[in-house]
Amino acid sequence: MAPPLLQLKDIALTFGGTPLLTGAELSVSTGERVSLVGRNGSGKSTLLKIAAGLVEPDRGTVFVQPGALVRYLPQEPDFSRHATTLAYVEAGLRPTDDSHAARFMLEQLGLTGAEDLAHLSGGEARRASLARVLAPQPDILLLDEPTNHLDLTTIEWLERELDGRRTALVIISHDRRFLSTLSRSTVWLDRGTTRRIERGFGHFEEWRDMLLAEEEREQHKLDRKIVAEEHWMRYGVTGRRKRNMRRVGELQALREARRTHRAAAGNATITAGSASPSGALVIEAKGIGKSYGGRSIVSDFSIRIQRGDRIGIVGPNGSGKTTLVGLLTGALPPDSGTVRLGSNLAVATLDQHRDSLDPEVTVAEALTGGHGDTVMVNGAPKHVVGYMRDFLFSSEQARTPLGKLSGGERGRLTLAQALAKPSNLLVLDEPTNDLDMETLDVLEDMLGDYPGTVMLISHDRDFLDRLVSGVIVPEGAGRWSEYAGGYSDMLAQRGADLTRERGKAEPPKTAKAAAPIAPRAAKQRMTFKDKHALGTLPMTIIALQAE
Repeated sequence: MAPPLLQLKDIALTFGGTPLLTGAELSVSTGERVSLVGRNGSGKSTLLKIAAGLVEPDRGTVFVQPGALVRYLPQEPDFSRHATTLAYVEAGLRPTDDSHAARFMLEQLGLTGAEDLAHLSGGEARRASLARVLAPQPDILLLDEPTNHLDLTTIEWLERELDGRRTALVIISHDRRFLSTLSRSTVWLDRGTTRRIERGFGHFEEWRDMLLAEEEREQHKLDRKIVAEEHWMRYGVTGRRKRNMRRVGELQALREARRTHRAAAGNATITAGSASPSGALVIEAKGIGKSYGGRSIVSDFSIRIQRGDRIGIVGPNGSGKTTLVGLLTGALPPDSGTVRLGSNLAVATLDQHRDSLDPEVTVAEALTGGHGDTVMVNGAPKHVVGYMRDFLFSSEQARTPLGKLSGGERGRLTLAQALAKPSNLLVLDEPTNDLDMETLDVLEDMLGDYPGTVMLISHDRDFLDRLVSGVIVPEGAGRWSEYAGGYSDMLAQRGADLTRERGKAEPPKTAKAAAPIAPRAAKQRMTFKDKHALGTLPMTIIALQAE
């Protein structure tokens, strides 16, 4: 086996009173591709910062092969020292690197280099930070949520780019398909320690569930043994005193092991406030159009959305997804055409711009609106701490300012805010950003069982495939088309990947035209599309027979 380029051993770190890392390890050799997974707040980003030399651990060793170049992609890069994207990317090059590499990588990612760093969108900021770490051709890439804010076009380009390099990778991501495509090993950070499997992320969830089930069995055995020893203490102390004292000591050790055991974190309890049902027809758009500055964003688009539909909207950044949603929900007036909204419509919206949250407001104030200590859920008051626990917040976090929350915690908070409102139409803009796998599973189940209608903007291909019954995509020049099924179904029907609008650089076409679609996670269950297809199949058969 090749010697490691990067090795972390017995890493321990404590913030405040609770240990974050208690014995974490990470080893990466030349060309290895490792997915680092774990719950939000488990310390994944901190472990990457330790590997990058940005955080000093309380205990443990960090070894980097002399001469090996390490580049780290943070979730929230610091642009304060540079004026343009080109200057920012050039600052990441070594003196011996080709200066043209910065401009070339920016062009590959659809940027010119002249963009003002103070006025970048979320997607542009992510592409600039990716260009900075990719341009020097590092030996080791430490990537923390590299797909956040990226459109599907750029995600698929990034997959091909990384797949074609011999760079060693350590990736933190919530994008299942991205991890399944690229990873060859998986490190699970759980309750301060790491466990590793020499298989890609596609096998992780089955392996994790097996380990948790085994741990639960061991804890059950420990509980039974404690009960048996306590029974002996009460009724069976008849042997020699020396032997008795040994058993008393063993019982104390068993109780201490039970007391100090850190159980696995539970799952979020995500429910959506429900309003009375809407009419059968939710939205009907006929020939709608919208232009800005002479550029057509939506042109002659028509659609009928029925109650219970799950509609996904995908496309490159800047293609007009948010504008289209605004037109369909009545938030924006069309320049041409008509939009008719169904009766009794109650809309709840999740905005992707979570940075607009006031960093000084506490978690409790954000959920209650600053008034009282209750949240109205499904028309009934619920104590704010109880509602916080549903979304995996501890009671101690009630007074935590929002500026101190992690990206995943901010994601859960905005979900909690949006889903508390009674609704029969959910409009979700990038709901999966920063959420861990377990919370994504719960969100997916909730949306599958939601009795109303869902409109979803997302770049998460696996999430779209599992959930939506139709996908709307841009075809260029303001034209939009609807395809039945999920994202993979759309690609099969369309026969081509999505591309950026002309005027921006397109990803280069390589021998690998598209990354292969990774198999779904081993834990299978019926998706919303499966349930809908099964329920409507008998009537479909009857209709076809009659025809």
